[in-house]
Amino acid sequence: MTGNDLFYALVLQHIPNMGDATAKKLIRKFGSAENVLKEKKSALLKLDGIGEAKVRDLQNKEHFKAAEEELKFIEKNNVQTHYFLEGSYPEKLKHCLDSPIILFSRGNINLNKRKIISVVGTRQITAHGITFCEKFIEDLEILNPVIVSGFAYGVDICAHKAAIKNELQTVACLAHGFQTIYPKAHKKYINQMMENGGFYTDFWSTDKFDRNNFLKRNRIIAGLSEATVVIESAEKGGALVTADIASSYDREIFAVPGRPTDKFSSGCNNLIRRQNAHVLTSAADLVYILNWKADEDPKPVQKQLFVQLDSEEQKVYDYLNEQGKTELDALALNCNFPTFKTASLLLNMELKGAVRPLPGKIFEII
Repeated sequence: MTGNDLFYALVLQHIPNMGDATAKKLIRKFGSAENVLKEKKSALLKLDGIGEAKVRDLQNKEHFKAAEEELKFIEKNNVQTHYFLEGSYPEKLKHCLDSPIILFSRGNINLNKRKIISVVGTRQITAHGITFCEKFIEDLEILNPVIVSGFAYGVDICAHKAAIKNELQTVACLAHGFQTIYPKAHKKYINQMMENGGFYTDFWSTDKFDRNNFLKRNRIIAGLSEATVVIESAEKGGALVTADIASSYDREIFAVPGRPTDKFSSGCNNLIRRQNAHVLTSAADLVYILNWKADEDPKPVQKQLFVQLDSEEQKVYDYLNEQGKTELDALALNCNFPTFKTASLLLNMELKGAVRPLPGKIFEII
């Protein structure tokens, strides 16, 4: 994308009552943002959803001045830009009607052919929530996923830190531009985030933090990934909004169940009760539902000389040792375990270096 193309796309993005869906519709119709801004008024007014107010905004020179300033900031600060028609634009986000025409990033983000999940939840995460979040991400390490969240207090920063600890790429979606950071207490994590992933936002450098921005930010969190995981949430909260957006994008939703009396489990329990989310009790649940397999270039795992298996894992191991390669459902049937439990056992055994998955949900001992 040339500087000239970026400039006109920025002009279009700056128009407040245009909306991303309408902007993308116009760009596809006329071929480029520049063509849209130079199109005759009569041609624009013939389109559905384009009235006098929008046409006047397209001709407002204030948007051109603002775009000039933003372009200077982008070039001076080496901000990476991702246009919705280009290859660098996140693939899963392309399929969201209201995704931004331009996404800004900083860091070393690489989403190409990667497994991506969003992890969200309450800002008032409990000790139980922290323990689950850390163990959940640790158990996914072998699959080398990208962990997406919102860099806020609570579940968000817990997920980012767990990803960094396990040397996984992690991406924070911000509700403001790159001239500021919220919350300020999380500035100390910026360098680690940049080394292990980075930041996305569709807000401009002049956009300060505002709680009203969270809804717009949440659509990026939901749109980047193939599944959204809610660790903990009260009956109402931003995490549930993100889950609802993800559902509207036809993505999978997972929720960690809790006791009925726990305040910050009520939102998750409601998602599960209404059948709006899969029950998530371990990483194995997500791996099974999403049918994830190891990357072509997975994170290296050091095989133990003597693998310690519990009695149930040993039963699965013995069957594989005797019968050889076996499909998951057949393994569950012959070992007399539910399929979801067998999937969990196999994941634990894979992490211990005892078995490995093959295409078609087939497993064999190492």
